[in-house]
Parts: sequence; structure tokens; C-alpha cells
Amino acid sequence: MNFDFKKYNFPFDHYIIENFLPEDIAHSITNEFIDYENDNWFVYKNQIENKKALQTWGKFSKETYKIFQYFCSPQFVDVIKGISGIDTLYPDYGLHGGGWHMHGTGGNLNVHKDYSVHPKLGLQRKLNLIVYLCKDWNPEWGGALEFWSHNEETNKPLRLEKSIDCMYNRAVLFDTTQNSWHGLPTPLTCPKGQYRKSIAMYYMTDLGCNGVGEKRDRALFAPRKDQENDVDVIDLIQKRSRVNYA
Repeated sequence: MNFDFKKYNFPFDHYIIENFLPEDIAHSITNEFIDYENDNWFVYKNQIENKKALQTWGKFSKETYKIFQYFCSPQFVDVIKGISGIDTLYPDYGLHGGGWHMHGTGGNLNVHKDYSVHPKLGLQRKLNLIVYLCKDWNPEWGGALEFWSHNEETNKPLRLEKSIDCMYNRAVLFDTTQNSWHGLPTPLTCPKGQYRKSIAMYYMTDLGCNGVGEKRDRALFAPRKDQENDVDVIDLIQKRSRVNYA
């Protein structure tokens, strides 16, 4: 695969690639997603996230399995190195936090910083690759990936800086080590039967390399503005992220 990408540096390094997968592969993977009500999904449903995910290799259909194999291959890792300029990268073969992601009506994911140290491998998480497979998606339903700037004094998100629509077969690659607050905080308004689908793959580097900062084995979430004084939400964030969110 050859990619024509655009690089952006604000609020943190990221790259946008249109028509990322060959059309026939994108179409096949989109159609391979299991039904939203299927029991194989891992369900996240609470005040800070409402989504379904699946990262079990053995439960993927053929084309999905093959694309994750490719994303893990030395050939593709070299492509990601070339795009990002990062020399040391390792694919997460276990798809920890990756795989299929699916949001339905009301789906959301509060702005957060991802875990920084892989809980199993002890490597630094460095890059996220997300490919959107939302066929016939209407941006009026929401679903844009939001990038927020960082408040150095509070270690919290400062303001929304950029929204990237989840256009079909668009890929977004971004650095997770630059206080990279991102999310999908506004609940989706898509009609029943329409879903925000994506596949995600993460790449790691050695600890102490390429701008590694704080060490966390869990994501650090932030409340939405309407949740800032909600003690239940703050308590959930503290338990989920293992932090004192003051």
C-alpha cells in the first residue's frame, strides 16, 4: 500500500490519510462487523463511555483477521515508521484496546489520554492508528474525533482545537505521548441501525525514547463540562484511571 498523507503538528503530531484501504477490503471489513447486539462484544457503558469493542483474534472474520496481520507485519510497521519518522516501533500483537470499535445511538467516549505504558509488555505506547468504516455516515449525527490542547498547570484538557470527521475509509494516525487529549465526548444522534465503526491498531516504542512522558497503565479521562461537578463521574474517573482527580 502507498499512502498520500497530510501531517499536522497541533495540538499534537497527527496524520490524516484518505482512502486508506483498497475499496474492496474496506467494504469487506465493514460488512464483517458483527451485529451490534451480538454477545461477543465487550460493552463499555457508563458516564464516561458508551461503546462496544472486540479485540479477540479468533472472533474476527477473514478480511479483518488479515488486515490486523498486515498491520502487525514488518512491512507495514516500516510504512508507519516512514510516515511518523519514528525509528523504533513495535506492533501490539495482542490488540490491547484495539480491534473493532462500534458506537450506536448515544455512543460517546469522554476526552482522555491513553495509557502510556503497556500493562503486559512494559513498553511505551506511542502511536494510535484508527480507520473509520462508517458507510453513509452523516456528520450531523456527530462522531468526529476531537483533539484538545493541554493545560500544563492542571494536567487536564484545555480547549477543543480540532475535530476530524469519521469519513469512510479515512485513517488517523497520532502520537499519544504529547499530552494527547482526544475523544468523542458528545453522544451520537445517529438513527437506530446506523453505527460509527472503526478499527484500531496501536504501536509502541521503548521506554525513554521519542518524547516519553508520564507513566500510566490506564487511560486518564476528563469529565465533560456538564459533568465537572458530578461527584459520581469524578469518582468513576478516579477509580478507572487510578488518580486523584482534583
